[in-house]
Amino acid sequence: MTTRFTYSRWDGTQKGFEVDAESLLEAVTDDLLYHGDVNSALRRLMQQGLTDRNGERIEGMRDMMNKIRERREELLERSDLGGVYSEISEALDDIIDEERHKLDQNVADAQASGDERRLDTAQQSSVEHHLELEMLPQDLAGKVKGLQNYDFQSNEAAARFEELMEKLREQLMQQYVDQMSGDMQNMSPEDLQRTKDMMAALNDMLDKREQGEDPQFEKFMNEFGDFFPENPQTLDELLEIMAQRMAAMQAMMNSMTPEQRAQMQQLSEQLLEDMDLRWQADRLSERLQNLVPNAGWERQYQFNGDEPMGMSEAMKTMQQLGELDQMEGFMRNATTPGALAEADLDKVRELLGEDSARSLERLAELTKMLEESGLINQKEGKLELTPKGLRKIGANALRDLFGKLAKDKIGQHQMRESGGGHERRYETKPYEYGDPFRLDLQQTLRNAIRRQGGGTPVQLSPEDFEIERTEHVTSSSTVVMIDLSMSMPMRDNFLPAKKVAMALYSLITSQYPRDYLGLVGFSETARILTPEQLPPVSWDFAYGTNMQHGFLLARQLLSKQHGTKQIIMITDGEPTAHITPHGDVFFNYPPVRETVESTLAEVMKCTREGIVINTFMLDANGGLRQFIERLTEINKGRAFFTTPETLGDYVLVDFIEHKRRLSRSR
Repeated sequence: MTTRFTYSRWDGTQKGFEVDAESLLEAVTDDLLYHGDVNSALRRLMQQGLTDRNGERIEGMRDMMNKIRERREELLERSDLGGVYSEISEALDDIIDEERHKLDQNVADAQASGDERRLDTAQQSSVEHHLELEMLPQDLAGKVKGLQNYDFQSNEAAARFEELMEKLREQLMQQYVDQMSGDMQNMSPEDLQRTKDMMAALNDMLDKREQGEDPQFEKFMNEFGDFFPENPQTLDELLEIMAQRMAAMQAMMNSMTPEQRAQMQQLSEQLLEDMDLRWQADRLSERLQNLVPNAGWERQYQFNGDEPMGMSEAMKTMQQLGELDQMEGFMRNATTPGALAEADLDKVRELLGEDSARSLERLAELTKMLEESGLINQKEGKLELTPKGLRKIGANALRDLFGKLAKDKIGQHQMRESGGGHERRYETKPYEYGDPFRLDLQQTLRNAIRRQGGGTPVQLSPEDFEIERTEHVTSSSTVVMIDLSMSMPMRDNFLPAKKVAMALYSLITSQYPRDYLGLVGFSETARILTPEQLPPVSWDFAYGTNMQHGFLLARQLLSKQHGTKQIIMITDGEPTAHITPHGDVFFNYPPVRETVESTLAEVMKCTREGIVINTFMLDANGGLRQFIERLTEINKGRAFFTTPETLGDYVLVDFIEHKRRLSRSR
């Protein structure tokens, strides 16, 4: 079967690919070159987010945590936790008013009946009941206890009181159930019994583990796994879940005033007749606080709003606040994009919105996308660039630097001359007198057949001859010396220098494959770098600019090469260190005569071996300028006084002009 494709005219509504691996690597190129660590670069991208090729924003962790803080502040600024207490208190006051009204109505009815005995009884009863109501304690729990023992005269008030007590009892029971089983609603007596059985079994598991016995976690999950939609795989995971639930509910009590908290605790004791449930829950809470001390048991919130919350609303708000805290902690502790795959996207969508959930899902795929594209791989638990990724980083750096240059300044740098050389271009041209006779037989025969038609033998004539085009090839060898001393990052020179080195690597390997590129990093001492080591290389935490050692290593590398040879040195400091005849490192700032003379002696050796030294100075102070002028006078190379913003322009233009000069001289 053949695959069919349908094409349509672009109308502005279609969307292309959002994020691919190469555009993703491009987004972290500067960060990766500066810090030299794929893991760190992805972690910072994960924190900052990015914009895809459609111009749509992919939120980073920082954006989402700002949303979490805004949502938390919205809940706290809107709500008043005192409503939990006032809602119950107001309901009780309404019931008492209803009872008082009934007492007064009884007296009025008795008086209207004309029955003196009935009136005396009604008045006496009214006085006694009014006095009993007046003597009710003012605290919430005491008022409830008093009304539980009160002989209501109003059937409606008695019914309303029983209804309120049942509602409060269910809410308090639900609080315990929510701690144990998540979002169980409309709790039945059977559900309550299963909750008690589950808590008893969980406490029994902890007893067994403390005694060194098998807690039989699998058996527990087979029987009570429906209480835990999070599907914990171990007892420790289950305890973490339980601790988070119970700590979230404890936060509501912590957030109340001392008076409110005391009254709610007393009310709980008054209403919860099933003491086995309370005993199991309190026992479990105490053990969890010891086993999981960092679950946030002391967490509390300062509510500043004026919208009173009832019991159920307060419990729901506390649950949301706990989930926001948990989500913020998860995001704060996520160190790699892959870790974000563990996020509950439905919960993110509920709390932060669809955009955040979609962004989180896409961020979680970053590492996988780069690995599947062959740009990075895992090596000993650490992400590293592959050769393909290395080439891509270099190409990104090259494109970035070339993009800053005017097209008429650089162009494509192609040679116009054709003719003798030793690099085939896989193009042909009609033969002209004086051309090397590298005959392209296939094109020559085609010309002859086109001229005379088909048939054999094919008669050739000079106008049929087609020869291969060749281009002049100039081979040169370059060593880039990069200053890795502490002053480079301190003056914001490190990233531009490293980017230039990567761009030269990409330019040479792609456009001048016959050229040689060597890399030397120098600070207190110098060392040879491979292209693979360049992206992760960082500055040295040591003072000292050892140009002498750098020139020595560069000269050794170039001694094995042919063609023209040059050293490109990028630095922002004077020579302050050198290797002594005994092999020791000598450092002194400001530079001393011994260091300067040792460095210039190495420059003379480079000059005698035909190596040109071109220096690109960043932050050229008077001392560095004076030294480079002496270096240039000896070597006859060139010196460029540049800035981090223009360094790439200078180096790339100079390198390409160098190639042009070589080509013109052939």
